[in-house]
Amino acid sequence: MNWSALTFDWNQARAFLATAEEGSLSAAAKVLGLTQPTIGRQITALEEELGVILFERQGRSVSLTPTGTKLLTHIQEMAEAAAAFSLAANGQSTIVDGDVTISVSDVIAAHILPGLLPELTERAPGLSIEIVATYQLSDLRKREADIALRHVRPTEPDLFARLICDMTARPYVSRTFMERLPHPPKLEDLKTLPFIGFGDKELMAQRMSDFGFPVTASNVRYNCVSGVVAWQMVRDGLGVGVMADDVARRSPEVVPLFSDSAPISFPLWIVTHRELKTSRKIRLVFDFLAERLQSTLGQLPTPPGTSS
Repeated sequence: MNWSALTFDWNQARAFLATAEEGSLSAAAKVLGLTQPTIGRQITALEEELGVILFERQGRSVSLTPTGTKLLTHIQEMAEAAAAFSLAANGQSTIVDGDVTISVSDVIAAHILPGLLPELTERAPGLSIEIVATYQLSDLRKREADIALRHVRPTEPDLFARLICDMTARPYVSRTFMERLPHPPKLEDLKTLPFIGFGDKELMAQRMSDFGFPVTASNVRYNCVSGVVAWQMVRDGLGVGVMADDVARRSPEVVPLFSDSAPISFPLWIVTHRELKTSRKIRLVFDFLAERLQSTLGQLPTPPGTSS
């Protein structure tokens, strides 16, 4: 490809094509939404660029010169190619099939999304959903995921985010664990009760302490990088674990450790790249998750095991 030769101005070519097909500068200006002097300047500039005369002026009308007639075929082919390109791009943007990757914590992936995905695939049977269950922030700009559910608001300008809701969480134990306690638990009991953590023990203990729950790294008896595994340990009665109320209410075998403590509040954001504006499949999944999660989460009845 001789790139140095591709200096053609498509606006000038459009002016030439419209004038040739409409028969006058005024008619070409009307169909292109421009002024007649603008059309005239574009055609003159094209003639000067090519070193040829394209039209014979005959009063208000124009007629193609022999050279203009020869070049018209090439311009028409360019116009047809441009139209085909536009249609292909538009068709691509309206396709609602293919792969969409969602990055989300393993807890939400295991306990929240499964209740929503059948409805999503019913709406768009051609979609294939890939779940990246991770607590790491997938880099949407590098296309590690198409959509992410995060508990922190993104700061990158090329990402688009919407706040779903403020979720709540609190310490939970299994009913059997609660029955083994000698008396109703008090807040200070967290210093001695076995705690089940996930992720960095020191960081989790610090966050719990920041929210008024006296947990130290020393009484994190069990720890796992997987929130799903840690939550299963809680359900099996191995100790105390903090969990979102939206998840805990799906497990009738657990109860809040305290009936009167204030819950932990944290946001849930849905995030995607600016490609949301042009990819219909990503926009469909994004809007569906935003709508269904907003109606499902953050509006819970009294947590299980507490009185209203």
